[in-house]
Amino acid sequence: MIETFGKRLKDLRKEHGLTLVELASKVNVGKSIISLWEQDKCQPSLDKVILLADFFDVSLDYISGRKDY
Repeated sequence: MIETFGKRLKDLRKEHGLTLVELASKVNVGKSIISLWEQDKCQPSLDKVILLADFFDVSLDYISGRKDY
């Protein structure tokens, strides 16, 4: 089963011990935006996805849910 972007983001955030507020400050958005992304209610812009992938040191394919590695 392929995971969604939101599920991957939430899992990565929790694995790194970050709160919504802490992650939001890292990518310069509000905590409510992170929450919406994690719930798959909206999608970030490509530049934010790249920033998140770099921050968590994962590939774009992984964070988008396309691959499991």
